[in-house]
Order: sequence, then structure tokens, then C-alpha cells
Amino acid sequence: MSDQQQNNQLHPRPWLKNYPPYTTWEQKFEPHPIQDLIDNSAIKYPDSTHIDFFGRTFSYTETKEMSDKVAKGLQKLGVGPGVHVGIYMPNIPQYIILYFAILKAGGTIVNFSPLYSKPELETQVKDSGCEFMVTLDNVLLYPKMAGLLGKTTLKKIIVCELDDVLPPAKRIMFKLFGGKKRCKIPNDDGHVFYKTLLDNDGSYTKHKVDVHEDIVLLQYTGGTTGLPKGAMLTHANLSINLQQAIAWDIALEPGKGQVLSVLPLFHIYALALVMNVCTALGGNVVLLPRYDPKQMLSVIRRYKIQFLPVVPTIMTGLINEPSRKPEDLRSIKICISGGAPLPLELGEEFLKLIGANAIRQGYGLTESSPLAVGNPVEGSDVTGTVGLPLPDTEIIITDKEDPTKILDVGETGEICIQGPQVMKGYWKRPEATSEMIVEGRLRTGDVGYLDENGNLFIIDRMKDMILVGGINVFPRVIEEALFEHPDVSEATVIGVPDTYSGEKPKAFVVAVEGDEHKLSEANLMEYLKDIVGKHEMPREIEFRSELPKTPVGKLSKKELVAEELEKLNKK
Repeated sequence: MSDQQQNNQLHPRPWLKNYPPYTTWEQKFEPHPIQDLIDNSAIKYPDSTHIDFFGRTFSYTETKEMSDKVAKGLQKLGVGPGVHVGIYMPNIPQYIILYFAILKAGGTIVNFSPLYSKPELETQVKDSGCEFMVTLDNVLLYPKMAGLLGKTTLKKIIVCELDDVLPPAKRIMFKLFGGKKRCKIPNDDGHVFYKTLLDNDGSYTKHKVDVHEDIVLLQYTGGTTGLPKGAMLTHANLSINLQQAIAWDIALEPGKGQVLSVLPLFHIYALALVMNVCTALGGNVVLLPRYDPKQMLSVIRRYKIQFLPVVPTIMTGLINEPSRKPEDLRSIKICISGGAPLPLELGEEFLKLIGANAIRQGYGLTESSPLAVGNPVEGSDVTGTVGLPLPDTEIIITDKEDPTKILDVGETGEICIQGPQVMKGYWKRPEATSEMIVEGRLRTGDVGYLDENGNLFIIDRMKDMILVGGINVFPRVIEEALFEHPDVSEATVIGVPDTYSGEKPKAFVVAVEGDEHKLSEANLMEYLKDIVGKHEMPREIEFRSELPKTPVGKLSKKELVAEELEKLNKK
């Protein structure tokens, strides 16, 4: 027996005596290539609707056949094993088709957020080594990527058009009135239109997949350090995690379930728990490209949505939407809340609107593909706990200063995850990988404890991170942008409570001596908007003559955090 096995045996598994009767913690799962999801479901549910986009539907057979054709088109361009293909798009049908097509072609997917600034996009393209990028001919997206051709590893941009996937009436309207949102695409070797990739018989060359080694996805995250790193998620990681989620019972009837995806597919939460799980179960993914509470309610009402994955900010928006009717949310059988802690009062209020005991929290990281813990079907999850470990998943609490020291039930320490869904490691970051994965356990950077029934409670975060509507924002990115301003002497950023998004960045700035009159909140905000992403923009910038520092002269945040909490308590 290895030292690691002996060490793990010392860790109790209190959840075993409290595990739900419909599943078994000890079960093991067989990994498989992710592209098999669409092929298998096209056999089981050939005529069922896979994707619905504003009324334009794609059956499982259509999605499968289109992914075959796009795969062959990509292979003609040079996509194959070891080639990285970026996807830089909102929720549109081409995203799902390309996801499976890239994998069939043998490539690896790299997700890019439309929220990223130009410098962030350039950094990720260079780090990931993307050779191809898929984007939309939209004025907010295409120009950012066009500037990276010739400057980075990018060889070609594959351009998608929205009118290709709209129903006839909306297509006509978009052509008539959507011109201002579209870019003129150069006719050169650096560009190819997505629709040309479909012009073939779909007989692509299949590659043998090593499910434990071959990477499906480079999903960029700051981990616990704040520096963006690509989490290498394998076929085994993602295929097992979707089986774990299904074993946990997500209440989606095979071949019939209606799922609303307003959460972005470029985020691991929606990619894994909406696209992968829904495809495996033959469900209908109703896509919305952006969050609009009024539109969401209309879609939920029209399609009688049964499965609704959200973040707490979406719950808030739906609760406060003036057009909401009492019956609008009654079709929902299960609502999964993730990405950020769910406040008790918010969960209880949303539960009343659904009219069923149907809200469950999930917990995990990008590095755990992402789901590791969840509330079981029986009982509400609005009790302060995020639930029990999923099947074949260990939750281990370790000493915050010594990650090799395992703590007992009830003791507070760093939450660690061990299971088949834990990533292969970070792309080109062996040192960061060894810091993040210790003795086979993924360090989350979150502080919590297990109770005597195996329920996980999260009480704090060790990592310097702000959760804005479930999206990780790292203060260092904003701080470095502020430091580059010639009139800024010092800057630090903390997270402050926000009723809508949970948290928002707040910046504290000291001006260069003599230049105080040159700085204002308005001009610094204007300066930042082209450097950081929209989700990273500070809610407020406060000017100080000096900032708190540690005894060795480093900027200290704890005093500022304490001040903000005191202000909040006085309200």
C-alpha cells in the first residue's frame, strides 16, 4: 500500500452513513471520448430536438451530421491531434456543433470569454498556442481577434454568422436591421467562413483517443494564484463528471427534458452541466445568447423549462422582474445554483416561486471538471451546506498551513477534492500543478469543514479572488492596469458586497504627488474600460493619501476589508 493510500485511509468518510438511497458512493465510472455523446444520442434520440435557438431547432441527427461535416472541414484546414482551436462566442448553435466537431477532428478546445479585454485575449492566445479561432462577425468580438492574426500563433479565423442559425422570419429581420452589429470580413487566407466547413460528405478521419491523456479542453482559470492558467481537462475527467452528475439525479427525463442555457457555454459550469449532461440524456438545450430576466421568463413559460442551472444573480433578476407572473416558474423540477454562494434568504424566496423543493447547490472548481459536491434530491439545499461528495469523490479537509496534514470531522481547514474528475494539470505549468495538487488531492483554496453526516460547509476563501456573479475576478489584473496609469502611485483592489452580483471590485488609489488634480473616478473608469473586462470594472474608486501596508512595506488589504464591513454593519 502506498503512503498516499495509507494517508487517505486515515480520513473518515462520514457521508457514507448519510448517502441518498438512489445512488452509491462506491460506484466507479467508465470513461469514454466526449464526442461519443452526440453520436450515441443521435442513435437513441434521432428526431428529438437537441438545440432550440429562438425557434430554429436542430435534431440530434442534424447536430451529429453537421459536426461530422465540420470535423472534415477542420481537418482540411489542418486541425488534428495536438492542434488547439479557440472558441470565442456567445451561446449560439455553432458553439455546440463546433465543440463536438473539433474533438472529432482530433483537436483540443480552448474557451475564450467575450468579456475579456484585448490584452487578456492576447495573453491567452499566446499561452495556449491557439492556431485557429472561431468567432462571430460581430463588432464587439471579431475586431479584437482580427488584431491578433500575425501577432500571435493564430493562423486563421473561422467566422460564424448569426443569420445562418436563425429561423426564417428572424433571419430576414436580422439582415434588414442587424447590419450595424456586423463586421466586413476580409477575403484572404487568414479567414474562412464556418458555413464553408459544411460543404463535404462528413467522412472525417477518426483518431484513436486515450481518454486519460488526451485533452478535451484547456479551460483558463486563475486557480488560487490569480494568474490565468489553462486547466487540462481530459476525456476521462469530463465524461466521468457527467456520469457522476447523472448518478446524483438531476431530474431530467431522457429524451424529453427541457433545459434553459443562459449561462455561457464558454464557462465550465454550463459546458459540463448543461451541454454535456443534456446531450447525454437526449434533452433539448434552449439557448439564449445573453441574460435578460424578461426574456428568460418568456422562454421558461413557452417551453415549460424543467432544468434551470443558474447563479444567484440570475435568481435575483428573476425575482425582481416586474413582468413575472405567479405561474412562470412552476414548470421547473430542479434549479441548480452554482458559481457563487447562495444566500439563505435568496434561496428560500426563489423556492417559494418554484413551488417545489427543487433548489440544489453544487460546488466544485474548473479544475474538478467542475462538480465535486452537491445537495441530494431529498431535502432543500438552502441550509448553509453545499451537500455531500458526489459518487467516487473524496472531500478531505487539510491544515491550512500544511496540505499534507489531514484534519478530522468538524475541524476547519482547506477543502481538498480527490476523484477521477480532477484535472490532469495546468498547461505548461508543472510548478503550479504541483502546488495545486498535493498527494493526489486538489487544493481548492476554500476554507470549510465536514459535519458528522458528511455535509460540507464553506466558511471562507483563502485565495485572493472576487466572485462577480459567479465569475472569478482577480484583483491583481485590475491593480496592474491601474499601476500602468502615469498618475497612479499606488492601487489595491478588494471585493465588496453587492446586492445584484454578490461581490464587486472596489479600487483604492493614491495619486502621484502633485498630480492629484489630474485624477478622478470618471477618467480612471474611462481609462480602465479598454484594459480590463466588463466584469472586472470596479464598482467604485476611492482616492486616499496613503494605503495600509504590512511591516515589510507591502500593501495590506485586511484593513480596507474591515472598513467596508464596518460601513455595511452601520447601514
